[in-house]
Amino acid sequence: MEAALIWEYVIKSAIVLLGMTLGFAYLTLFERRVLARMQMRIGPNRAGPEGILQPIADAVKLIFKEELIPTKADKLLFILAPVITVFPALVITAVIPWGRQVVILGREVNLYLANVNIGAVYITAIASIAVYGIVLAGWSSNNKYALMGGMRSSAQMISYELTMGLSFIGPIALAGSLSLVTIVERQGELGFLRWNVVQPLGFILFLIASIAEINRAPFDMPEAEQELTAGYHVEYSGMKFALFFMAEYIKMIAVSMIGATLFMGGYLGPNLSWVPGIGDKLDAIINYAWMGPVWLLIKTVFLLFILVWVRATFPRFRYDRLMAFGWKVLLPLALLNVLIVAVSVVLVGG
Repeated sequence: MEAALIWEYVIKSAIVLLGMTLGFAYLTLFERRVLARMQMRIGPNRAGPEGILQPIADAVKLIFKEELIPTKADKLLFILAPVITVFPALVITAVIPWGRQVVILGREVNLYLANVNIGAVYITAIASIAVYGIVLAGWSSNNKYALMGGMRSSAQMISYELTMGLSFIGPIALAGSLSLVTIVERQGELGFLRWNVVQPLGFILFLIASIAEINRAPFDMPEAEQELTAGYHVEYSGMKFALFFMAEYIKMIAVSMIGATLFMGGYLGPNLSWVPGIGDKLDAIINYAWMGPVWLLIKTVFLLFILVWVRATFPRFRYDRLMAFGWKVLLPLALLNVLIVAVSVVLVGG
């Protein structure tokens, strides 16, 4: 492999890792300000102008906070669990395209890290790994509340990952490919917004299942402060706790990017070629190669806002109702959506 190509992958990987880490820091500020506005509060506003330095203040606090390890804990697994949890959240975005091919210093560069022909399978496989860190954290803490949180997480992941995987069938079937780049390009042929609006049920199922997958309210049963005193990470403090915190928010960004890619046209902007006279020029400007990351960012922030909105609106599910909702409501709907997509593809293909 030539040196220039190696450096290209190194730089792209650094951009992804730094972007996700910085995004995690300021997503916490975004969430706190949005929640404050919805609940008629002020929110963070002391550390820097409009509270913009609050994430840095939080990071400094966690760095210098004392870390404790329970005496009877499995120390090796106790330390490894946060790392195992945060690692999949970082690498899952490797197959998400940010844009089309661009020219940088005379070299053609693809605005994605990897275009694998089984990108959708890669996402479902990596998403399944994160639960191991949560289960190990609960077990290694030697704490019954923590163990209960870890077990809840594994049951919840199995239940809702089925629905999430089935929701992928629609975009995959319509594109005829498992590659996320191909799925995005196929959406370029769909209407004004270039979204997979022909399958709203699949999109709604994906949103609900993704919230459960990342243990966000109202599906945050593995933590459930009122019942489990913080659940699987009850014994964690300092930077180890910060890694669990980071994993949750990075997974929020990741699932929002995946949703934008599969259902909202990814890096594609609206189709304006229909405008009389200047349509082609407008479309060329809107969908200029360097605009791809901008459109993906806008759609990702929109989905992040929905995740925060859901947290501010709905109360936590009771655990038995959470499991019943996954198996008795979402799974049958997901199977129905697969049937609808299959019939649609056969009729259109015919």
